[in-house]
Amino acid sequence: MNKNYEFLLKDISKLKNIGKKTATILKKKNINSIFDMLWRLPQSFTDRTNISKIKNLNIGKISTIEIIPLKYNFPRIRNLPNKVICEDDTGKIDCIFFNSYEGYIKKILPLNEKITISGKISYFKNRYQITNPTYLSKDKNLIKKVHNKYSLTEGITEKKYNYIIGQILENLPNLEEWLSPNILKLFNNLGWKESVIKLHDYKNIGNHSSKHFRRLAFDEILSSLIVFSEIRKSIKKNKKNKKIFFNKYEKKTIKNFGFNLTKDQIKTLNEINLDLSSKTKMFRILQGDVGSGKTIVALLSSLNVIESGYQVAFMSPTEILANQHYNLAKKIFPSEINLELFTGKTNNSIKRKIISNLQNSKINMIFGTHSLFQKRTIFNKLGFIIIDEQHKFGVKQRKLLSDKGGSNCDILLMSATPIPRTLTMTIYGDMDLSIINEKPKNRKEIITYSKKEDNIKDVIDFVKKEIYNKNQIFWVCPLIDESKKIDHQSAIQKFNSLNKLFPSRVAIIHSKIDQDKKNSILEDFLKKKFDILVSTTIIEVGIDFPNANVIVIENSNKFGLSQLHQLRGRVGRGNNQGKCILMFKNNLSENAKKRIKILKNSNNGFIISEEDMKLRGSGDILGFKQSGEKKFNLADPVLHEDLFRVAENEVKRIEIEEINLSKYKMLLKLYDRADIINDLV
Repeated sequence: MNKNYEFLLKDISKLKNIGKKTATILKKKNINSIFDMLWRLPQSFTDRTNISKIKNLNIGKISTIEIIPLKYNFPRIRNLPNKVICEDDTGKIDCIFFNSYEGYIKKILPLNEKITISGKISYFKNRYQITNPTYLSKDKNLIKKVHNKYSLTEGITEKKYNYIIGQILENLPNLEEWLSPNILKLFNNLGWKESVIKLHDYKNIGNHSSKHFRRLAFDEILSSLIVFSEIRKSIKKNKKNKKIFFNKYEKKTIKNFGFNLTKDQIKTLNEINLDLSSKTKMFRILQGDVGSGKTIVALLSSLNVIESGYQVAFMSPTEILANQHYNLAKKIFPSEINLELFTGKTNNSIKRKIISNLQNSKINMIFGTHSLFQKRTIFNKLGFIIIDEQHKFGVKQRKLLSDKGGSNCDILLMSATPIPRTLTMTIYGDMDLSIINEKPKNRKEIITYSKKEDNIKDVIDFVKKEIYNKNQIFWVCPLIDESKKIDHQSAIQKFNSLNKLFPSRVAIIHSKIDQDKKNSILEDFLKKKFDILVSTTIIEVGIDFPNANVIVIENSNKFGLSQLHQLRGRVGRGNNQGKCILMFKNNLSENAKKRIKILKNSNNGFIISEEDMKLRGSGDILGFKQSGEKKFNLADPVLHEDLFRVAENEVKRIEIEEINLSKYKMLLKLYDRADIINDLV
């Protein structure tokens, strides 16, 4: 393989004239290698190519002039600037220096020698001035250029930054092409090196639809999808024993439901059962909208694993959610299935007994938090791991997870965060995907209202009626404490005001309250010990409160669509009609108006997430920052949806036609993907 790429992987400090201080500053901006530097793109440029005469200078403009230094003026009084009086054949100009030594000034502006200088022109005491000029040289060709302007870090000048990037572009290696001829045609056969050079050409600033930009974005997408493909293949190589079952417990449980599964639930359950009964390890993500019935599908598939003689572990992010799943399973599972709950609150003596029973296969299925996978928790025959609401796992964490439980252990991740298809590819591309879009027929769509905060009295009256009708209310605020800087409603402030109106009927929960106290408050709310729960957004995912049918969201215009949809999904989970009230201030932005309108018109999380991504960008969908993974530098799931689809088809072709992936090793190394899959390619 061509080793030219190794120059690009060198530490940034290996470049000429890059000292320790500059390297440290760059590394704070996550610029560690020479390659990293390429993706900090110019924002604008300064044209210094035209040389002006002093008499034609414009105040406030950046100008390039050829001058001759005539006289130094170095005052002995501290804090006064040093001055060099200069001229051309049309007039005089002063070069002013603050915090510069005399020796340095004499070196850069020797008397009676022609110097080219460029900087911003000012005017003082009837004479033009340039203050602290950074561009000056005896060789005018070094100055007469178009200089790119980058988003700079304090401590690095524009001149220094241009010097660094110029040095890199000058030494950019010719790399062997990794794209196939058919793909290259889409980008006018532009090579990688040529594309990078064009990326930093001032003529192309901001041109994200150009062939060179799209080619480099495609490289990022392709490298990511190849890695996902290799991880999938490596998991599939792990042969396991088929889980043999006849759906005995599954059929018995469904028969007792009193309702029919949706078509999506049946389809998804069949997909999971097919994986369980195959010889290859399952590594699947079950994605569904709030209230679509994912948990029922996961529990039914668990029964088939238990029937086949294996144990099941169901992990949740919080104790209350683990409790919720455990209680549901106890309610619907046949009595002969042995279930246990294992959380931080479990008594130590009970914990020891549970651990012993797990090792002796006396427990069929266990529910809990991450403590399920502590070293001392040993299963006798673990065959299925279900993890709920773990959408922030990165690729590396998921790869480690897939190795747990031995070769016969299948894995199912669940997420109640509907996201667009292109974003799903970038986050869950290493997993097989099942989607539940359809909601149960008895689930009523939540009615969404919008109210100006000036009309708070109407909302209070509405809440009083709901409490009278024995319904409970979530009241969500964006902040915990009152802020002098941000004009948002705080949870503590709202709790105090509501508590005056509804004495002893209001509770509050937020991130500063310790976990045990949070769990206690949520349990009390579930038991209807109070009517209103004031909260920050920590209640947005997972928990069922069947009697909570109203949610009021303060400053709703400050939230993204996906987050508002998740919050709204906390209500209407019983048989009664759910209602959501979006509070907002006057003078809404156009985007805020669009968000509220979309939410009022749709209860479909997948449609809402698509609209959210268009409005806000892919990186901010419900906090999705591809946790644990590198973010794309150029590729964007909104702008480059077509490239994601092309890359997906190209990877399918590669899987069939190219057994040896050596051609792509350079691509994976450069785009920092190879460390994820180590020796897989």
